[in-house]
Amino acid sequence: MIAEPEAKGVSRRDFIKVCSVAAAAVGLPAWAGEKMAENVGKKKPSVVWLHFQECTGCTESLLRTSHPDVGSLILDLVSVDYHETLFAAAGKQIEAALDDAKKAGGYVLVVEGAIPKKEDGIYCIVGGKKATDSLVECAEKAAAIICIGSCSSWGGVPSAAPNPTEAVGAPEILKAKGINKPVITLPGCPANPYNLLGTVLQFATFGTLPALDEKGRPKFAYARVIHEDCPRRPHFDAGRFAQVFGDEGHRNGWCLYKLGCKGPQTHANCSLLDFCEVPGAWPVGIGHPCVGCTEQGIVFNKSIYENLPIEKPTAPMAYPAIHPEHGVVGSSPVAVGLGGAVIGALVGAGYVASKKIAESDKGEKKE
Repeated sequence: MIAEPEAKGVSRRDFIKVCSVAAAAVGLPAWAGEKMAENVGKKKPSVVWLHFQECTGCTESLLRTSHPDVGSLILDLVSVDYHETLFAAAGKQIEAALDDAKKAGGYVLVVEGAIPKKEDGIYCIVGGKKATDSLVECAEKAAAIICIGSCSSWGGVPSAAPNPTEAVGAPEILKAKGINKPVITLPGCPANPYNLLGTVLQFATFGTLPALDEKGRPKFAYARVIHEDCPRRPHFDAGRFAQVFGDEGHRNGWCLYKLGCKGPQTHANCSLLDFCEVPGAWPVGIGHPCVGCTEQGIVFNKSIYENLPIEKPTAPMAYPAIHPEHGVVGSSPVAVGLGGAVIGALVGAGYVASKKIAESDKGEKKE
């Protein structure tokens, strides 16, 4: 069923593994990965990929994946019917391919790069067409639209002050033009390729899209801030901070907040989903503060090493704080009673959770 990858020296096991990781990335169970692999074996989802104002970093990130060569596998998982960077053809041939794709319709449109609005969009012209026109024409025939990277999601680097071309993200243009299609944004500089792959394969296999937040971002990747799942979070809670690059705290992996880390304000899953399957392949993992590349009001707008206020500086409500505020033991029976109630609630919640897990395991064994 999956003969093409095997012909290229990729085993069925590795192929399904990639699909399973993609399924897990969007919060789907392991069986969904197998279903995706089976579906791809029958018919690859068509993808039209447009480039506008950007550095091609999102495409490059996709192509640099490894263990196995996921870059090649991704191109096997989807049918890329138009992609200016990857096509060997040029000129009329590549434009003919785009015309054929638009006539067929039903594809997933991936947009990489911002769109300039100034002077009616003359600052980005591809194939003799302005970016605004190409975007709208392709969007009208698409089944779904995915904005990959911060540039296409909300403007990214091109929109940084003073924004001479009045660059904006694709959603703003599509809304202004009255395009009523599902639009998913995957901000990041670059975006994680598995977030893209999981979204495309879920849509192609099940005809559904991930749950989105108010900004069109999939909740599976952007519902939580990096700070909540950061491997350095215990040091933050304990008050251990690197003061300067290279000091003892920095060498020992302490929290980077005082060096300007934007993790507490940045919604992304970088700390949970490694880039290119390389553990630690993200800014905090290599000892540099998060710069907030997924957030419109932070990256390219705030200094990289500027400290920003933390909305929730203490531990989550479900966990006791490291240094909770309380009176002297014995001086307040109410405080002691509340403390006992909190501990009892946590223990009870843990028992209920473990019981549910045990029951779930039993159910799976029966099946």
